[in-house]
Amino acid sequence: MGWLVSVYRTVLEQKIKERRQSVEEFAEFVETFAREHGEPGTLSTRHLQRLLSGHRADGEPLGRVRTVTARLLERIFGLDIDVLLSPPRDTLGTADIVGGTALPRTVHVPETVMTRSHPGDFGTIPVDLSAAFDWLDTQSRWTPQTTQDRVTERLAEPGVRTAIAGRLPARVGRGALAEAMAAYYDRAVPGHGFYRTRIDGHGIDTTVFTRPSWLDLRCPLTPTTDLLRLDAVMPGAPREHDVPHYAVDRLAEAVMAGVRVSDRPVYRLLSVDVEPAHIGGSVGLASFVEYALTLDLLESELSDAVSRGATPCHGSQPLRDRYLPSLAGMLDLGSRLCVGGALALCAIARPADAFRGPADYVLLIQERSTQVVNAARRLAVIPKGFHQPLRDYRADTRIGATLRRELEEELFGHSEVDSTEDGNRVANPMHPSRLSAPMRWLSEEPGRLRMECTGFGLNTVSGNYEFASLLVIDDERFWTRFGGDIEANWESRSLRQYSSLDRELVAVLAADESWSNEGLFAFAQGLRRLREIGGERVDLPQIDVLPV
Repeated sequence: MGWLVSVYRTVLEQKIKERRQSVEEFAEFVETFAREHGEPGTLSTRHLQRLLSGHRADGEPLGRVRTVTARLLERIFGLDIDVLLSPPRDTLGTADIVGGTALPRTVHVPETVMTRSHPGDFGTIPVDLSAAFDWLDTQSRWTPQTTQDRVTERLAEPGVRTAIAGRLPARVGRGALAEAMAAYYDRAVPGHGFYRTRIDGHGIDTTVFTRPSWLDLRCPLTPTTDLLRLDAVMPGAPREHDVPHYAVDRLAEAVMAGVRVSDRPVYRLLSVDVEPAHIGGSVGLASFVEYALTLDLLESELSDAVSRGATPCHGSQPLRDRYLPSLAGMLDLGSRLCVGGALALCAIARPADAFRGPADYVLLIQERSTQVVNAARRLAVIPKGFHQPLRDYRADTRIGATLRRELEEELFGHSEVDSTEDGNRVANPMHPSRLSAPMRWLSEEPGRLRMECTGFGLNTVSGNYEFASLLVIDDERFWTRFGGDIEANWESRSLRQYSSLDRELVAVLAADESWSNEGLFAFAQGLRRLREIGGERVDLPQIDVLPV
């Protein structure tokens, strides 16, 4: 008698069979799961059958799966969509024999592709944190696997999961953080100060440290003005981590929230030369994990203190006392780890509409997801990303390169430029032939996408540098043609749109305490510039920058 062999076309098909569900039953389960977990994705039986087969009805490849559908399936199975749609590793479906019956054997997925974790899944430590575990083992002079063991033990302690879960959303308002930073950094630096604005008469303070010459730059991000240069190719050697228990707690939070941590290189700012119509300075390279387990810990330390009603001061913030004890030291970029990014207010022209009203710009605002390293569950402009190389370490130093990449990734669905994804072997993901349809259209003619840097500052919460910018698409045809293709990726929990003619609602938005401080900085600076250039499409609040 021959063996009964079950052949699966895709890992997704195998996983559904292992659940002992039919295609129709699983499609119904997906709809229920999406409703209960607040996921916008849907999956019809017909669409599911195409995914199971691994190709379209005409035999052609499936193409890119919609982001919301991919995220939904990834959340259910805990595997990346590319893995789910690939053939099982054992293509013959070799069976384990139980009581004379052949049962499909579980696919053994390589660790390198198991890159996604999910909130509340504590059964295993997500392997995409392995780089962080290894780094902390090395810097703390621990034996291998010690960090992973300590994180597991930490999560097993009574009450720890509940305590961590209570801290994961943004519980401390933006204004309270600004007050705390002003109290801690009570020694001023001449010519510098915290960014403060008055929006239609409402005063707003932030944690962003800046100076007048760094504001209202009106600097087009072109090859002749966007001139950050790479000076140090090799990352600096990190010093020994002498407070590893804070990092262990941070990694436990990452497990709880399903945070993605990929140890790709990021740029570190060594010097800066910013003035109107000119972005200059030098950058080196650094480890993202080093940042995530050192400087990025300062935000949690600060938020915990403020949530308890404490006023942060020297001696009460051990991590801040160690890494960023003074404003003068914060400005000494070459002597510390200073990573950061670019973020932009995105304004897209829309034609007049019988229901909405006259022609305007749509302003896109995101609420960040819990899976991002910083600013989780806070409002921010979009795109927003770390300043880091994609492939070309020298050419990618330009702020415009980061903004184009983040626009393509965060709003146009181009996953090849996602720096958290492993195993991408494409030499040039931003090559014109690989661009999304919206980005390809914007790139076909000069002037379709305008990018300007509107300000620069240092966020005192974690010492990050922030290049605030404005992206403007003036051609109404873009929104008419591609408005339905714009969809935030996994880094966003939700996406909002506001009209540039709705002065009242924009002013209310600016006063929202859920903003990240760097997000509000970019939002306010972007609005100031849009008021100058938007013409009849804008009726925005009056935004005055108060003296530093």
